[in-house]
Amino acid sequence: MSHTPPDPLRTDEPHSARIYDYWLGGKDNYPADRAMGDSILSVLPMIGAMAVQNRAFLRRTIRFLTEERGLRQFLDVGTGLPTADNTHQVAQSVAPESRVVYVDHDPLVLAHARALLDSAPAGRTSYVDADLRDPETILREAAGTLDLSEPVGLVLLGVLFHVPDDTVYGIVHALVSELPSGSHVVITHSTDAATGPAMREAVRQWNEASSNPITLRTPDQVARFFDGLDLVEPGLVSIPRWRPATPEVGEPQAMDEFGAVARKP
Repeated sequence: MSHTPPDPLRTDEPHSARIYDYWLGGKDNYPADRAMGDSILSVLPMIGAMAVQNRAFLRRTIRFLTEERGLRQFLDVGTGLPTADNTHQVAQSVAPESRVVYVDHDPLVLAHARALLDSAPAGRTSYVDADLRDPETILREAAGTLDLSEPVGLVLLGVLFHVPDDTVYGIVHALVSELPSGSHVVITHSTDAATGPAMREAVRQWNEASSNPITLRTPDQVARFFDGLDLVEPGLVSIPRWRPATPEVGEPQAMDEFGAVARKP
């Protein structure tokens, strides 16, 4: 199957970033994106809620890292299309001096990158056009905005599943190894542990439409990303169950998006 990247300005072809934007209730999508988004929703109705929960997880974890862990620097790799409550907005709402570097290599995201550079006056944001598979370039370019001798929050939400093989573990290690003690890593990754065949069919349809196909991993495989790091309670869990802002009666519904936060010793 060919995965030639579609022209990001071709509105008659579905684009993965715009499909995700559609599920989030955004406006940067077109009929082709909505049609594919609805097709995936028909086999996995939960996927729209998963997109919303992934964003809520971002808000909770960035607030946790700024308020409780004192971080003032963030490296957000695979940021996707700008939407409400981007990393710098959450961090700077707590600590206006926070600095954030966004990294993505999707030309559509690059076209919208100006929205990611609207920093609070006391802080700073920048955008790096680089691929996750090139950690050396990411770190080199990020050093123009971040002080890599001080703790950094490395954010990898919904991006590692775009690397189909075990080289992904080396990529994460290469990024983490250059960060100092006290840095934290935030990861979400899709699994099929909760919904099984429905999730696998949703991913099959996504991969047919997307230039960035997804590879599912088991929770145990996702846990390997945190080897050598100290997991923050409650550890690796379905993302609605990670320190929910409003505790529900009973445990929140399990979703096939798992996430965790961990500290580098």
